Amino acid sequence: MAQTTIAQAMQTAVRHHQAGSLAEAERIYRQVLAQQPDHADALHLLGVLAAQAGRSDAAVELIRRAIAICSTNAFYYSNLGNALNVGGKLDEAIAAYRQAIRIKPDYAEVHNNLSQVLMGNGQLDEAIAACRQAIRLQPEFAEAHWQLGNVLNAKGHGEEAIAAYREAIRIKPDYVDAYFSLGIVLQAGGHREEAMTAYRQAIGTRADYAEAHNNLGIALVDAGQGDEAIAGYRRAIGIKPDYADAYYNLGVALQAKGERDEAIAAYRQAIALKPDLALAHNNLGNALKEMDRLDEAVACYRQAIRLKPDLAPAYSNLANVLTRIGPVDEAVAAFRQANLLKPDDAQGHSDLIYALLFHPGYDDRMIREELGRWNQRHADPLKKLFQPHHNNRDPERRLRIGYVSADFYAHASAFFLLPLFRRHDRQLFELFCYSLGANSDRDTQRMKEQVQNWRAAAGLTDAKIAAQVREDQIDILVDLKLHTIDNHLLIFARKPAPVQVSWLGYPGTTGMDAMDYRLTDPYLEPAGLEDVCGSERAFRLPDTFWCYDPLTSEPAVNALPCREKGLITFGCLNNFFKINDEVVTLWAGVLNAVSNSRLLLMAPEGNSRRRVLDRLGREGIGPDRVEFVPRQSRLGYLHLYHRIDIGLDTAPCNGHTTSLDSFWMGVPVITLVGQTAVGRAGLSQLTNLGLPELIAQTPEGYSQIAAALAGDLPRLSELRRTLRARMEASPLMDAPRFVRNIEGAYRQMWRKWCA
Repeated sequence: MAQTTIAQAMQTAVRHHQAGSLAEAERIYRQVLAQQPDHADALHLLGVLAAQAGRSDAAVELIRRAIAICSTNAFYYSNLGNALNVGGKLDEAIAAYRQAIRIKPDYAEVHNNLSQVLMGNGQLDEAIAACRQAIRLQPEFAEAHWQLGNVLNAKGHGEEAIAAYREAIRIKPDYVDAYFSLGIVLQAGGHREEAMTAYRQAIGTRADYAEAHNNLGIALVDAGQGDEAIAGYRRAIGIKPDYADAYYNLGVALQAKGERDEAIAAYRQAIALKPDLALAHNNLGNALKEMDRLDEAVACYRQAIRLKPDLAPAYSNLANVLTRIGPVDEAVAAFRQANLLKPDDAQGHSDLIYALLFHPGYDDRMIREELGRWNQRHADPLKKLFQPHHNNRDPERRLRIGYVSADFYAHASAFFLLPLFRRHDRQLFELFCYSLGANSDRDTQRMKEQVQNWRAAAGLTDAKIAAQVREDQIDILVDLKLHTIDNHLLIFARKPAPVQVSWLGYPGTTGMDAMDYRLTDPYLEPAGLEDVCGSERAFRLPDTFWCYDPLTSEPAVNALPCREKGLITFGCLNNFFKINDEVVTLWAGVLNAVSNSRLLLMAPEGNSRRRVLDRLGREGIGPDRVEFVPRQSRLGYLHLYHRIDIGLDTAPCNGHTTSLDSFWMGVPVITLVGQTAVGRAGLSQLTNLGLPELIAQTPEGYSQIAAALAGDLPRLSELRRTLRARMEASPLMDAPRFVRNIEGAYRQMWRKWCA
């Protein structure tokens, strides 16, 4: 082939190449090389073609051959850099681009490409410098302004990135990628409306931009426009049917609407398309949990953790489900891992502490150590926010009492708060409630009617609520949650009131230096245990920690069930998390001591029930002696006591509200005294009922008491007939007496502060 013919052939090949006829272009390039193996342009362009076809190794080899023939061509080095970049060889790509720039310093496109590779290699400052050089050489280079925005965003300079994207759009008004990137940065910076505008401009420029439809959906969800977001996700999926992230986001939006079946289907489709999408497994677990499909939820969380071992929410979610189904060891381990991954999460750390109360392997000292870590990590840093309190120091004046909780609704707390609120002396105490929860119902309204000042504080930060407490000049601020869910203890860590008290969530300590007192009673914390049990000063109410009102007169107490059935039915309707292996073994001793007896338990379906049956089986108790029931409505739950002759308490965390419900329904409860305050609840309640004979100090004593009571049907019948009246006559339901005691406690605390 003559030289002029080769030149003509190359011109023809380049035309085919530019027109997208790659096969024809390749054929001609190879013809040229067959005639002239050292034709540098043919080698170079054949390499470019190989890169376009996704054959990066072949592209690199061909372009290097071209460079070996002609080492002064900047275009060769530029395309070598492109091929190396596609092949993931970033350091070599950077070297190639730098050589192209040495040959042709004004090569703006290469400066821009160099910036992209430097950014991918984590060299952000150098990437910014390369981009700025491209712009200096070619100020109207829209792609360079877009790339500058990308690097500035990666560097955390959001406002500068926004300016760069806007400049790219000024130069190139139909620059769809710049609109999209602008939307991302605006959204991350909290400029939701502007972000939505940017996404809509991207979609207006390119209607089939699936990613823009998806991101617009995320912004719409944040704006509370769930239906529009769902439509956007569906459009994204219609454009790109294999778009796993859009299916995931669709699931999130559907779940927020309460459309759980559809949400589950969307998560499953996301997982089918992208099996390693850990967030989809995690959220699928959440949706299944909401439908009480707890074993399936656990499997999802475990899979999310396998895929992404540092996914803290998956550990938290797993732990929270395990608190409903057990076992306690696994729940505590999951909470600990979540806490390691998110050490600044105060609520997550509280969740761990609360779980320890249910674990038979943790004593007061070990729990106190964890409480100390919580206080040091979360509360101590807020001490710098303490301010002097200027409350009037008159020890006998009318006091402002603030109660703080997320549970001012039909929650177990209502059984204790309503009798208190109804009987507070309005002449001596002005009440404030800081309601931190979104739930509102008839019990909420009942409480509002009894309280002079109601502060709806759901969604406010702890700092804002603390400021409101100061503005209200609260004298005594009462925490009703301790380390239970949604506790907001960091309000108290700011010390907005001169006197701060914890009560009700459970008997025990917050471990907080900023908490002055905890209310307790002489049985939960016998005198002398202050140094052992907590950081606050223990203020013992004279009789009882609880004052209970069932808030209903129904159902009535029925006759003793065993009279009709001919056998004793023991029962426990406590939170299943309290039912650990040691408790099941304890109950097995009772069932073995009382032949032909039965056990009725409230337990989730699935592995929870199998675990109990397996444990009982090892103790010689067959499955025919155990009946499980699911969680019930309040009325349905109370009716279950009609089937129980004798209640069996749990350990190390006793029943609290559940035991009071049981007594009110005429069902005596046998308790085993524990080493922690939550483990002495049965002791306190039974002592206040005048039934010390039902209190066991050892597992053997527990079985003996159960066997003796089961064998004395006249005594059991008498208890059934009189227990509700005994409750009503005891300190456990004497609201006027309890309120006098708690008001006396507040007055003593206040006088001490004034002094």
